[in-house]
Amino acid sequence: MKFLPPALPHYLALIFSIVFIALGINPVFREVWVAEVIPVIIIFLFLMFTYPKFQFSHTAYILMFCWLIGHTVGAHYTFANVPFDWFNSLLGTERNMFDRVAHFTVGFYAFPIAEWLVRRGECKPNLAAFFALFAIMAVAAGYEIIEWWYAIIAGGEAGIEFLGSQGDIWDAQKDMLADTLGAVFALGLFFIIKPFDTNKN
Repeated sequence: MKFLPPALPHYLALIFSIVFIALGINPVFREVWVAEVIPVIIIFLFLMFTYPKFQFSHTAYILMFCWLIGHTVGAHYTFANVPFDWFNSLLGTERNMFDRVAHFTVGFYAFPIAEWLVRRGECKPNLAAFFALFAIMAVAAGYEIIEWWYAIIAGGEAGIEFLGSQGDIWDAQKDMLADTLGAVFALGLFFIIKPFDTNKN
């Protein structure tokens, strides 16, 4: 994507920082916000400190930015209470589907995982894609276990809001499916854009 500015990662980092600070002010449930932003902070700091040694493609940074912003918004309101009525109406459902969209963007990280493996020479694109897909599925399952633990430990309304099942007994399975579908989408882009092809970048 040569038409994108070289400093795009810096612009995205600045936008994210502003959004993060703004949404960190008076969140709906402070304890839920703290728990939700921990993975956001870890990922952001990891990308920031590793940037001097390894730069992903602009597409990868845009995809990762989607989850960082979406999860930060969900942390502020709690995922079940994000103002998302317009989208819910499109689907004809009373359930707030923001968490499904957020889980879909988790799958976007399959793109940078596969890109990193190929550009580092660890394996060929096809194998990298399979590894990235399985990595996302593993993360999806692990996060559902963490949600369960937190809900039990925190208890009360905070535990319910963090779990975000909204009364759906199959919520965990649907979240994992959304993660997986997001990964499939991202890997489709991976093979279309081919960030590992030096002739295109």
